[in-house]
Amino acid sequence: MSGREGGKKKPLKQPKKSNKDMDEDEIAFKQKQKEDQKKLDEMKGKAAQKGPLTGGGIKKSGKK
Repeated sequence: MSGREGGKKKPLKQPKKSNKDMDEDEIAFKQKQKEDQKKLDEMKGKAAQKGPLTGGGIKKSGKK
């Protein structure tokens, strides 16, 4: 038995599944996810413009 034969055998690669067999519900779900992601990105952009929300809390002096 040579050194190359030892170890775990790799399984044969499976062919990729085609995404052509999606029904209307899956297509609608994907479209809704894209729209939600766009809205989330817009909200992130607006939040970044306004600056941090903190600043009114208790401030620590840093001294001990």
